[in-house]
Amino acid sequence: MIRVLVVDDQFLIRAGLTGLLRAAPGVEVAGEAGDGAEAVRQAAATRPDVILMDIRMPGMSGIEATERILAEAADPAPRILVLTTFDLDEYVYGALRAGACGFLLKDSGPERLLAAVAAVGGGDGLFAPSVTRRLVEAFARRPETGPAPELDVLTARETQVLRLTACGLANQEIAGRLYISEATVKTHLNRAMSKLDLASRAQAVVVAYETGLVTPGGACP
Repeated sequence: MIRVLVVDDQFLIRAGLTGLLRAAPGVEVAGEAGDGAEAVRQAAATRPDVILMDIRMPGMSGIEATERILAEAADPAPRILVLTTFDLDEYVYGALRAGACGFLLKDSGPERLLAAVAAVGGGDGLFAPSVTRRLVEAFARRPETGPAPELDVLTARETQVLRLTACGLANQEIAGRLYISEATVKTHLNRAMSKLDLASRAQAVVVAYETGLVTPGGACP
């Protein structure tokens, strides 16, 4: 059973999401919130597995709420899926940088929404990696993003896996490219994320671009 907290400042959208989730097998609605501050309180009180987080809200934004929730959460932290009205959204980039697992367009159909909830609830770090890559490419190389972590703490193999992850390859594809098992890919990526203090696969993609490991518009190895 995946427990979901729904956060959106528009009542009708929130009610629609809640109704859809309640009708889905294997999903339980842990709570609702109409703004970022309430989302932080509800996340602490209900400890959901997944949070559907509206990104643009009055008061505390989805970015700040994501940062607060992940900083204060007990282990395991909830997996945050950001909801947005358009894919190339600078606010979504900020949320991914803060540790959100991925994002979903608000006009996605019910099947896509439920698949996304199941994916992040089941441990998949990134939903629709090709779209996320395009978003990161649009914003990652701006100077105001702040300092990125150093990658020299990674082994050569960890660096390879991080680069291919940022290119949008799934673990199975990376395993085939490097002639290693899928479990080994996961181990290398998890070690890289731990060394870089990253909370999600999406964050790893952001860091790969911000450090220049992968360049916007560049060819992947």
